[in-house]
Amino acid sequence: MTNNLQLHELVNACHWIGQKGWSPATGGNMSLREDAQWCWLSESGKDKGSLTTADFLQVSIADNHAPSGRKPSAETGLHTLIYRLFPEANAVLHVHTVNATVLSRIEHAPELLISGFEMQKSLRGQTTHLDTVSIAIFDNAQDIDALAHHIEHYAQERPLNYGFLLRGHGLTCWGRDVAEARRHLEGLEFLFECEMQRRLLEK
Repeated sequence: MTNNLQLHELVNACHWIGQKGWSPATGGNMSLREDAQWCWLSESGKDKGSLTTADFLQVSIADNHAPSGRKPSAETGLHTLIYRLFPEANAVLHVHTVNATVLSRIEHAPELLISGFEMQKSLRGQTTHLDTVSIAIFDNAQDIDALAHHIEHYAQERPLNYGFLLRGHGLTCWGRDVAEARRHLEGLEFLFECEMQRRLLEK
């Protein structure tokens, strides 16, 4: 059985995300690791601002199977990939913020590089604004299995920390628990907004 306290914290995070307008029109999906075999993932088509614990489905990390027969979110394969790649990851948040979505389209490189902002220290392991934070950007695809395979190949060759962007789609980030995933989301979103403003003002 999953950690009920963490699941309630995830529901609270979903309500906060909904109030921020970061997952409009039932977009986005969130999950929590139960153990090495299972995770709990938000059901497809649900408004993230009004989710309850009953709106999360048990899903197999190995093969994305949902024993309940209900439909988990479209990006289920990305959540389970993260749990397979990173044993320390216990919560995943996928959102559709304006800053993440637009930046992922105007940055044509395979990575978004951010430096010089104090808020970089909101990310685990970052201790100074002098570092350069790299956020991978992957081309969006409706074939989630193929996309997951591409991300897995990338992660075998280069570090994949905190989260990644999908072009024209949004941000997926994670943490060791719900609180850390939420901190990474808020920190990254602030950094994305700063980067957007910096680029606009420097034109």
